Amino acid sequence: MSDRKYRQRGYQDEPRDREPRREKPPPQARAPGRPLQDASGPRTPNLMGAHEVFRCARCGNRLALPVALDARCGRCGVDEHSCINCASFDTSARWECTEKSLTARIAPKDERNGCTLFAARTTVERQTGTAGPTSARKAFDDLFK
Repeated sequence: MSDRKYRQRGYQDEPRDREPRREKPPPQARAPGRPLQDASGPRTPNLMGAHEVFRCARCGNRLALPVALDARCGRCGVDEHSCINCASFDTSARWECTEKSLTARIAPKDERNGCTLFAARTTVERQTGTAGPTSARKAFDDLFK
């Protein structure tokens, strides 16, 4: 063990009693096994049962695609073809839209508009089974089978 109290670099500029660090071998000389990442970029993970869904920005209700110009959310009544449901909607961007070709601000953001740049904001969700027990009693009985 060293007689130094602190082992940080620069505390005492004396050589340590440890071995120097080894440099990593170049990528071509790596051991066989995991291949290097493809030049096209990272791949999307293979999620079992994943599907793309469109949800209302206000209430989270699942909506149908494609979006009609006059469609409204069945739960809260917000227009589906509005800025808040668009993939380009960003509150930190100019006019709250990331599209560069937008020439004027569209307001209000939750009402129907005729924007030709509209694209529904979709998310990828895992598909879960809904074939569970139909009653609390059946669920309790299934625990102790």
